[in-house]
Amino acid sequence: GTQRAIHEYQEYQGEFADLLEKNGIPCETFCLYSSLAGMMYQDGEEQETLYRSELADYEEQIQKAILKERHVEEEPRGLMHYFDGNRQMVAKVISAFPRVQNIRGELFGVLECSICQPLTQNEIYELKNFWDGQMSDGWGEGFEQRPIYTREGELYVSFWTQERHWGVMTEEELMGSQVQGMDMSC
Repeated sequence: GTQRAIHEYQEYQGEFADLLEKNGIPCETFCLYSSLAGMMYQDGEEQETLYRSELADYEEQIQKAILKERHVEEEPRGLMHYFDGNRQMVAKVISAFPRVQNIRGELFGVLECSICQPLTQNEIYELKNFWDGQMSDGWGEGFEQRPIYTREGELYVSFWTQERHWGVMTEEELMGSQVQGMDMSC
């Protein structure tokens, strides 16, 4: 693809695969957090369900599996390559990449975004909905179907849950539901 200046993304017409020219634009990190669940299988038999605290032991293996899921066409924008919503948000959210993060012994799913301008509440809401969709029907649907081989067996990890008490959260929302003062640098 061709390189485009950032203002051209405000007139987006479907060219997400084109490289975004960030020359001189300061960016910061903005993260969304989600719950994780895992299922361990041994010899094809379901062994147990693993939640955030149990999944923390597999952080490195899960992160390696996430990196294997990256596709060439997604670079350098990550999952923003597939975003087809608000044009102003496309200009603000430079990239969005899934990963995991251990926060006080619990492993969370993270969408790590590079943003060049602050997001409005409506844009955060739209980004949350996009990430929820990617976790349930897009990127996450494929990821949860691929085994992560461990000494204990085959681990399948889901970034999405149907539990209504948990949703996609910003750092501030997560901190409000967790112990204050924890290291949240994503």
